[in-house]
Amino acid sequence: MTTELTRLRVDAQENRDRILAAAAELFSERGLDIGMRDIARRAEVGPATLYRRFPTRQALIDEAFSVELQACRQIVVDACADPDAWRGFTGAVRRLLAMNVRNRGFVDALVSTTPTEVFVRHRRELLGLLGGLARRAQNEGMLRADFTIGDLVLVLSAGRSLSARSRDGLAAAADRFADLAIDAFRARSGAA
Repeated sequence: MTTELTRLRVDAQENRDRILAAAAELFSERGLDIGMRDIARRAEVGPATLYRRFPTRQALIDEAFSVELQACRQIVVDACADPDAWRGFTGAVRRLLAMNVRNRGFVDALVSTTPTEVFVRHRRELLGLLGGLARRAQNEGMLRADFTIGDLVLVLSAGRSLSARSRDGLAAAADRFADLAIDAFRARSGAA
C-alpha cells in the first residue's frame, strides 16, 4: 500500500512538473492567449489532470512565472546594489529588455490591466526600487532630469513588440533597442 501511494505521489508530481514546463514554454512562445487544452496536450496529460493541479488559469500563470518573477527581482536588486547608479540603471534596462523578448507571456502577465495580487506586489516593489535607482542616477548627473519611472515602463512596453519578431536575431534586436533607449535616457550636458 505504501509503495503504491508513493508511486501515485511521484506520478502526481511528474504531471505537475510537466504541466508547469509546458505552460512556461507555450506562454513564452505565444503569450497568454494559449488555451488550457493546448497546455494539457503539450504536457501529455488530460485536461482533468491539469485542472486538478491548477483549478484556475491564473493559478497556473502565477506558478508558471514564479521563476521569472524571482529572476526579474534579482535583476533589479543587483542593479540597485551597484555603487554606480548609472551603470546599475543601464544594466537593469538591458537585462529587463532581454528578459522581455525571451518571454512574451511573462511580460503580458506583468503589464496586464488586470494583474493578480502576485504581479501587483511585484510591479509595485520593483518600480519603487527602480525609481530610487533612477533618482540616484539623476543625482549623479547621468540620467536626464525629466526622467520618470513611467518612461522606463513605456520603453519596456514598447520592447514587447520585439518578441513578435522571428527568434533569429531577437537578442541582437533587444540589445540595439536597449542602446537606443539608454541613449535617450542619458543626461545631456547643457540641457535645460
